[in-house]
Amino acid sequence: MTSPIISPMSEGRWTPRLWGTLLVLCAAMFLDALDVSMVGVALPSIGADLGLSTSALQWIVSGYILGYGGLLLLGGRAADLLGRRQVFLVALGVFALASLLGGLVDSGPLLIASRFIKGLSAAFTAPAGLSIITTTFPEGPLRNRALAIYTTCGATGYSMGLVFSGLLTEASWRLTMLLPAPIALIALFVGLKLLPRTERERGKGGYDIPGAVLGTASMLLLVFTVVEAPEAGWGSARTVLSFATVAVLLAAFVAVERRSPSPLVRLGVLRSGPQVRAQLGALTFIGSYIGFQFLVTLYMQQLLGWSALHTALAFLPAGALVALSATKVGAVIDRFGTARLMVLGFALMVTGYVLFLRIDLDPGYAAVILPTMLLVGSGFALTFPSLNVQATNGVDEHEQGMVSGLLNTSVQVGGAIFLAVVTAVVTANSPEGGNPSPQAVLDSYRPGLVVVTLIALAGLLITLTGLRPRRDRSAGPSVVVAKSTPQEAERVAVRD
Repeated sequence: MTSPIISPMSEGRWTPRLWGTLLVLCAAMFLDALDVSMVGVALPSIGADLGLSTSALQWIVSGYILGYGGLLLLGGRAADLLGRRQVFLVALGVFALASLLGGLVDSGPLLIASRFIKGLSAAFTAPAGLSIITTTFPEGPLRNRALAIYTTCGATGYSMGLVFSGLLTEASWRLTMLLPAPIALIALFVGLKLLPRTERERGKGGYDIPGAVLGTASMLLLVFTVVEAPEAGWGSARTVLSFATVAVLLAAFVAVERRSPSPLVRLGVLRSGPQVRAQLGALTFIGSYIGFQFLVTLYMQQLLGWSALHTALAFLPAGALVALSATKVGAVIDRFGTARLMVLGFALMVTGYVLFLRIDLDPGYAAVILPTMLLVGSGFALTFPSLNVQATNGVDEHEQGMVSGLLNTSVQVGGAIFLAVVTAVVTANSPEGGNPSPQAVLDSYRPGLVVVTLIALAGLLITLTGLRPRRDRSAGPSVVVAKSTPQEAERVAVRD
């Protein structure tokens, strides 16, 4: 149960405490994205200072992804079982301590360990924060507005992280590790005062320990295998055996969840078409964007010779567009619904990726790069909030943490898998020899950009199925994903 900090409000005005609660949750989301983007630019300086190899540097990034993506299912269910406020605040405190540790260590293994701990803590703050929003704000326009602000804070954090990293790394890479610590501590102290108190779920089935072990193990091994596959080889015995083990663990997980009286993930939630489209949409949406950002960063720094700060500023229009739309997207979702906005957002991103295929060794920023950034930013602003709204609407309060964990798992696993695929495609097309020409390097990037475009196109086709009208009225009601009036915002039963 949540404390009744929301009551019927005239003209939809929010109280200062309600704004404060949302800002605390947004701060955690901002920090998660900020931490991911800041470390990339600092890697060369970290390697030079600590004497780390390229493979070791990879684990500074991959360690965070491993902890984050591997434990999200457990984090989401823990929020439901142990209390969302408690889980969020404890995990935020761990995040702050791990940030402090990361900025003070003097060895690679300790730095990687601190990154894993930060990813682990984010795996608990992300679903707990999202479920606090969905259980605090009633379904409909109020929740849509809150989710739009919340999700765009993540995009803003990612964009600002690129800029901050370019500035801070000039002084010391340690500042990029230390910056999240004071922000997290401030959010923690404010959250202790403002976040609504919650009670633990008191289900008759108890805790699903076997499901937690199998789900966590399968996600950890999946992320680890995908991260290591480009180096070990996609067809190597180790990679094939790891994927086979993942398949066995997932099959065992499904079998356990079908029989558990209190499952970690209630599989029946995936019988909802809108829920499946939200999860697959998140998978392809983030997968295409992370792959695009990776290739564009290489293109700008390695081929065009741009500095880290110059590259970050090139991405800034997309992030600024997302940030400026934060308070407006909720109203757009109320009017047009999530299905239409997801289709439009994916269409904008596909168009932007296609336009970027025109790049050459001397591009005009205003003519080639800027249009792509504006299209991708517009698509991001429409799609990401819509995915979150559609995934959490029509879901019972006691399962909000579970669904939030599922959605964040789709985001993280999608980013890890498709980035590995894009990297493998670029590597396969890379020119042989020690001194390839710039044109040959550019030609090796194009297949990767085509793969990015195809991933986004797959997301567009998936979301298009949500626009099909129901002709058989006897089939029962569908999930209502966005409404513009309180009467329309009444929850419709989701058939299990």
